[in-house]
Amino acid sequence: MLTGACLSRSGLNRKTSYVTAAMVIGAEAPDLDMLWRLHGPVSELQHHRGITHTFLGAPFMALGTLAVLMIFDRMRTARPSVPIRWGWVWLCAFIADLSHILLDYTTNYGVRPFYPFNPHWYAWGILNLFDTFIFLSLVIALLAPGAFLLGNQERGSREKFAGQRVWAWAALTFVLLWWGLRSQQQAHANALVKNGDYFAEPVRRIGAEPSMTSPFRWHMVIDTGNAYRTASVDTLHNEVVLNRRVILKGPITSAVVAAKQSHLGKVYVDWSTWPLIEDMGSLSIPAPVAPPTPAGQHWHTVAFLDMRFDSPSLLEELEKFRHKAGTASLIGWVYVGPDHQIEGQYMHGQKQR
Repeated sequence: MLTGACLSRSGLNRKTSYVTAAMVIGAEAPDLDMLWRLHGPVSELQHHRGITHTFLGAPFMALGTLAVLMIFDRMRTARPSVPIRWGWVWLCAFIADLSHILLDYTTNYGVRPFYPFNPHWYAWGILNLFDTFIFLSLVIALLAPGAFLLGNQERGSREKFAGQRVWAWAALTFVLLWWGLRSQQQAHANALVKNGDYFAEPVRRIGAEPSMTSPFRWHMVIDTGNAYRTASVDTLHNEVVLNRRVILKGPITSAVVAAKQSHLGKVYVDWSTWPLIEDMGSLSIPAPVAPPTPAGQHWHTVAFLDMRFDSPSLLEELEKFRHKAGTASLIGWVYVGPDHQIEGQYMHGQKQR
């Protein structure tokens, strides 16, 4: 929404009324797919960043925004002082929608812009799901013009709009430069691990996952075939700190095979870049959000997680699994019965219907 407002203030809002509203609404509209949460947490994972976050859906999302504003305009008693050019309003809403797709692409969660023709997830992976500096730059760009006007109430509207444009362009330019810096540092982090002699076993893949604050600190995921290794990289000082813990990929048991064929399993494997699937066996201590097990039956609990989001807390959730009920949001749980039937599927502490 902040990006949509800054895009509007960059000069697009000078041509007609409702442009700022169109760009703020249009920039947020793709996240209407979060309503799938009402159908269950797995449905949310399956459909979030789906058709509403695509190049195919963007023109129609802009039409929806346009329809909302046209209805609002019909209901108004006071008419806008500037003639309304509805075609321009739609175009600005369309641009704002595309900005949402671009912003989601920069994160390590990713987006599917070519869905449904190509369901592949694409992620630049230079930003965390929330970036403090981008947020602050956009907030400052929106608040600063008003703050400066308080000291001079005699400024005309032309000077007022010029000030808004300057601050908006400054914030948008900062975002582009910030992306460039983070992309360069991500490549540097990958090179530090790739070119270092850290592993005796062959390395299949390396991935640098971003921190929320610093562009110089990266969480590294290293796939060695049968296991994952992790490391922390400081690109500013060229330091690589290898985590001694080896995260073995669990054996592919019959319970794992059954769990991967479940609704949660198919959706999770499709979305995950660095999947870790663990057959936790028949637990004597109840698993997180586990359904009650009938007497005399032994269910297998299969955990799904993604190493992209391996903050220490995520793996600690898995380590504490046998002792404490954890409900980390990006861990999925599938409960498999003795005949390999699916008895329950849970994410975010909620059951999938």
